[in-house]
Amino acid sequence: MKKLFLTTILGLLLSSFAFGQNMDTYTVFVKNADSLYRTKDFKQSAKQYQKAFDSNEGKAYFNDRYNAACSFALSGNSEKAFFHLLYLAEHQKIKYQDYNHITIDTDLNSLHETKKWDKLIAIVKANKDEAEKDLDKPLVAILDNIYQEDQTYRRQINGIEKEFGRDSDEMINHWTLINEKDSVNLIKIQKILDERGWLSSKVIGNQGNSTLFLVIQHSPLEVQETYLPMMRDAVTKGNADSSSLALLEDRVALRKGGKQIYGSQVARDPKTGEFFVSPLVDPEHVDERRAEVGLGPIADYISNWDMTWDVKKHIERTKKQKKTKD
Repeated sequence: MKKLFLTTILGLLLSSFAFGQNMDTYTVFVKNADSLYRTKDFKQSAKQYQKAFDSNEGKAYFNDRYNAACSFALSGNSEKAFFHLLYLAEHQKIKYQDYNHITIDTDLNSLHETKKWDKLIAIVKANKDEAEKDLDKPLVAILDNIYQEDQTYRRQINGIEKEFGRDSDEMINHWTLINEKDSVNLIKIQKILDERGWLSSKVIGNQGNSTLFLVIQHSPLEVQETYLPMMRDAVTKGNADSSSLALLEDRVALRKGGKQIYGSQVARDPKTGEFFVSPLVDPEHVDERRAEVGLGPIADYISNWDMTWDVKKHIERTKKQKKTKD
């Protein structure tokens, strides 16, 4: 599944169409599809996505079409999954090019042993190469490898926890591996930032630009504080994404003992395993602040952890946390 907070600007683009009066119907079907996906009812999720597209003459948002392909693949309907993926790769005005994501997306594993998969990946790779023809290719290649290491092992966390448990030796060893990779990747990213500054997507592509953020986001507090001013400046110059900066601002604020601004940071109760939104400034108006930096409603965001947004509950929990610390 490809959620908006993860990788590329392409997921934010429309599929070259304008919604008319069918917008409400489309949105309802997509929300149903997303909800069914989270409960692992992939067959019904796929049906809801298809109903959404049918309600708008087959047209769809880029991200929704990709997610529909994931649901179809997970439900065993490879024909429909390939239809949507090949549509994205061949018929979009801006063709799908996120080679690094699609090759590690476990939702699509069932498609790998087919000739159509080889064809699809070849097209996506060609799209990527075409989009990056004017970029700093040696640096793009370095950042691609860093991105793969940063994301691949993190995508394995849920599977390891589900199989072995949150406090298992396997999970501890996996986090050790992640931390080791992060340390090596940070050295490489710091060298790039110190020598060349926060490079724009025009130089290193959208994913390369996102990789700079991801590695700093996963770094120690002192490193984040060092590069936060550089990223702020990059956003003002159009060289970095304001929504990514918002996530870094939140993480730094919390690590320094304050409250986050945009509600991007989710914590987990060590005793119950329950997820919750970390302490938040003025929670009643969080969606207004999120909209200012290009983030969607917090209710949609936290649904990825099967949470619902309840302002009163959040305020009460924050008060209890403060009393415990005091």
